[in-house]
Amino acid sequence: MLVTIVAAVIVMVAYFLLLYGMVAFVQDKRFMSTAPKENLAVIPDRKERFRGAHAVGWCIEVVALLLFIGAIVLSVWDGVRHDFGYWKFFARFIVIMYVMEIYDIGFFDWVLLCHSNFFPRYYPEVKGVVGPHMFGYNMKMHVIHFIIYLPICAVVAGVCMLF
Repeated sequence: MLVTIVAAVIVMVAYFLLLYGMVAFVQDKRFMSTAPKENLAVIPDRKERFRGAHAVGWCIEVVALLLFIGAIVLSVWDGVRHDFGYWKFFARFIVIMYVMEIYDIGFFDWVLLCHSNFFPRYYPEVKGVVGPHMFGYNMKMHVIHFIIYLPICAVVAGVCMLF
């Protein structure tokens, strides 16, 4: 259980870094397809905020990707080491994925989008657009995620049984 919690925390950190690198440094709207349409409509296409900003952003993205991979490797390695069966692997991965989705809803949507100055700090154009009224703008996508994580985790657990 401890490894599952550690892996979930690693995934949450990686997920935040993924968002932070894109929003603060890369600032390319092509990579912000999950943002509310109202926000994308007022955000202008930008050049780098400062020289090297895109490079910093992409370095953060690489670190985030390595953290995601590290969480997966840790989860699989520990499960193999402790002779996990199919259901233990499935439970581990579903917990990690559901924690990530709840983190997305609670932290990204509720805190960062609706109740903080995170996005307006990097995009002053969204100052009057973001707010508590935006909470739940992507509820359909969250529901879809909760549903598709079940078969994805089932397949991943099955693959883990091959090790």
